[in-house]
Amino acid sequence: MTSNILLCLNIDHIATLRQVRGGREPSILEAAQIAEEAGADGITVHLREDRRHIQDSDVEQLKPIVKGRLTLEMAATAEMFEIAQKIKPNLLTIVPEKRSELTTEGGLNVINNAEYLKDFLKKIHENGLEASLFIEPDLKTIEIAHQIGAKRIELHTGQYANTLAKTEINKLSKAAEFAHSLGFVVNAGHGLNINNLKPILQIPHLRELHIGHSIIARAVFIGLKQAISELKALI
Repeated sequence: MTSNILLCLNIDHIATLRQVRGGREPSILEAAQIAEEAGADGITVHLREDRRHIQDSDVEQLKPIVKGRLTLEMAATAEMFEIAQKIKPNLLTIVPEKRSELTTEGGLNVINNAEYLKDFLKKIHENGLEASLFIEPDLKTIEIAHQIGAKRIELHTGQYANTLAKTEINKLSKAAEFAHSLGFVVNAGHGLNINNLKPILQIPHLRELHIGHSIIARAVFIGLKQAISELKALI
């Protein structure tokens, strides 16, 4: 079993709980510090257009305190590019976004938006930033992502998490193998938890797992440090 996969904790839903009351608690800065003490290799946040949980100030305050990797999930917009350029996270993960969704519903439509994403990636790379495209485990999509200059991808594991089907693991494995052959750094995430993670760990060439909601949900009952520690032990 692979032991060098990094675990990046998405702390969006710490901010969700804070926003319910509009105060300062719970603190996402404290959550990030506890997470890293417990073994998390990085912190991930999604700064949404509607600012439903993470706020601009959160990302600004996280940057100097996160010791591992800070990943900013964001839509491919001029507004988000300006924020990323200012804060300079370790990684930008470009995700599709619409206001009506409760959570990200699928991967980027790279094929239909190839030219726009090519220009957007070029700006990111010219500014010395790293970017990953959040995509479905689809070989054609991976091929186009390579053609437009992407260097990293995050495979959407939501379909596997919903079905637990071996066919989905096979699809993810083939996608990871193909992406690796093209020189991609391959990450994965969405819908993963302690009960469905083991088959994911068999997928070749994975560098990072980005997991959030399930860890925060489990932390309600056993604490954040323990929820992270048990997942790290599994990895």
